[in-house]
Amino acid sequence: MELHPKEFELECSTVWSFPRRGSWATHKSDWRGNWSPEVVRNLILRYSKEKDHLLDCMVGGGTTAIEAKILNRYITCTDVNDDALKKTKESLIFNVENESRQRIKKCDARKLSFIKDEEIDFVLTHPPYADIIKYSDGEISEDLSNIHDINEFTEQMGKVAKELYRVLRPNKFCAILIGDTRREKMYQPIAYKVMDQFLKQGFKLKEDIIKQQHNCKTTGFWAERSKNYNFLLIMHEHLFIFQKG
Repeated sequence: MELHPKEFELECSTVWSFPRRGSWATHKSDWRGNWSPEVVRNLILRYSKEKDHLLDCMVGGGTTAIEAKILNRYITCTDVNDDALKKTKESLIFNVENESRQRIKKCDARKLSFIKDEEIDFVLTHPPYADIIKYSDGEISEDLSNIHDINEFTEQMGKVAKELYRVLRPNKFCAILIGDTRREKMYQPIAYKVMDQFLKQGFKLKEDIIKQQHNCKTTGFWAERSKNYNFLLIMHEHLFIFQKG
């Protein structure tokens, strides 16, 4: 099993584009909406060092956990979805010759009480974009992907930001990948609303990286509708890098 991509260079600009999903280690693209391993690898290498304690509080399909294991970091992974936790545990079944460790726990990102104040060296996570992709059908009350109202969603993300600020060590970084949507033909800037919530908690904005989206589901269908109804397809996400002040 290959544990590293065949070609990899650390990104040096504020525009990132990864047309292909990572095919090394146990990475798969079968968890809808999971982020690219190249994004995670860039973040871990830029904003942490070996044996640092990382946190992904919405771990989804386990992409972050895989890269943290390969790159010799300690990581705490949480999610409210049992399927996500099961998928993450399965993705970690491979051997590495380092001292990496993984802690996986079912937990609401707004209530990380089992993590001590200033215990974490680097946070990186890819939350849902309100209910654009639903990861449960309402049976998980804590699942933020069941929230349709954007203001309510961003308010709840503010509670996540408060907890992340608490557990992060001073001057350390927090990376959030978040995208936007349309409602009633109008552009809805979810990302900037979430950014504002993090700033209100005391974070400073280190970087705003534009990540190009590829292989979006139903893109061909929506491309035709874009021409017929005069709107542009949203083909980017915001990768915010915050620093604890």
